[in-house]
Amino acid sequence: MIAFVKDIMIYIVVIAAVWIIPEKLGGYGSVFDAADSYFTAKGGVTGILLKPTQFTAFASLALGSALAAFMYPHTLTGILSSKSAKTIKMNAVFLPAYTVLLGLIALLGYMAIAAGVQASPASDVVPTLFNKIFPAWFVGFAAAAIAISALVPAAIMSIGAANLFTRNLWRPLVNPNITDEQESKNAKIVSLFVKLGALSFIIFLPTQFAIDLQLLGGVWILQIFPAVVFSLYTKRLSTVPLFFGWVTGIVLGTSLAFMQNLKPVYTLHFGDFALPLYIGLIAFAANIVVTAIFTVILPKKK
Repeated sequence: MIAFVKDIMIYIVVIAAVWIIPEKLGGYGSVFDAADSYFTAKGGVTGILLKPTQFTAFASLALGSALAAFMYPHTLTGILSSKSAKTIKMNAVFLPAYTVLLGLIALLGYMAIAAGVQASPASDVVPTLFNKIFPAWFVGFAAAAIAISALVPAAIMSIGAANLFTRNLWRPLVNPNITDEQESKNAKIVSLFVKLGALSFIIFLPTQFAIDLQLLGGVWILQIFPAVVFSLYTKRLSTVPLFFGWVTGIVLGTSLAFMQNLKPVYTLHFGDFALPLYIGLIAFAANIVVTAIFTVILPKKK
C-alpha cells in the first residue's frame, strides 16, 4: 500500500515537473540547447550526444546493469511476496511504463542547467530546482514523494539482506535447530540493523563512497548470473566450475574497477582498435569462459 501511494505521488510530481518547468524555461528546445552548450563548454564530450567511441560503453553499461538488476536479492523478495503469478505478469507488463518515468526524471538535470541552478552536493540539484520554480506547498509535496520513494526500496532491500543472513549464515553456522518463528524474529532484528547501518553510512561517510559501492555492487552481483540463470537451462553445470567462474569474475572485475579509480568502464585494446566496455560485462564474459572450461575438463556430476 505504501508503494502504491508512493507511485501516485511520484507520477504527480514528475508529470508536473516535465510539463510546467520547460514551459517556464522557454520550452524543451531551450532546455536541450542550454544543456548542449553547458556540456560542450566542459570539453571532452560532444554536447549532450554520445561520441562514436562512447557507443559501446553506453550499450554495455545498459546491458550489464539490466542483467545485474535481476540478481539482487530484493528482486526475488519482491517476487516471492506477490499475491499470485498473475500479479508478477501484470508487473512485468507495466514495468516499461515505470522505466519511462525514470527517463523523465533524468531530464530534470537538463532543466536545472537551463534554469541556472547551482547546488552542492549535486544530489541537491533537483530540490533546488523545485524551490526555484514551484510554490512552497508543491515543494513540500515533492519532498514527501522523494522521501517515501527512498523508504520503499530501502525496506525491501533490508528485508532481503536480513533473510539472506538468517537463512545462509545464522541457521547453518549458529543455530541449525532454529524454529520458523525464531528465524522470522532474527530476520526482523537484522533488518533493523541493516537500515541503521545504511543510514549511518550516508550520514557519516562521503556520498562518493555510496556511489563507488553501488558501482562495485553491480560488478559483483552480476557474477552470480551463471549460477542463477544458466543452471535453470542445463544440468551439466556443477558447483566447482560455477565457483571458479565466480571467483574469476569477482577478482577481475574488482581489479579493473580499482585500476580505473572505480570508474565503471575499461577500454580493451586490440592493436589499433579500442573497445570501451562496462567492467562488469568484461568480468562476466571471463566468468562464463572459466565456467565453461572447468565444466568440460571436470567429470560430469551424477
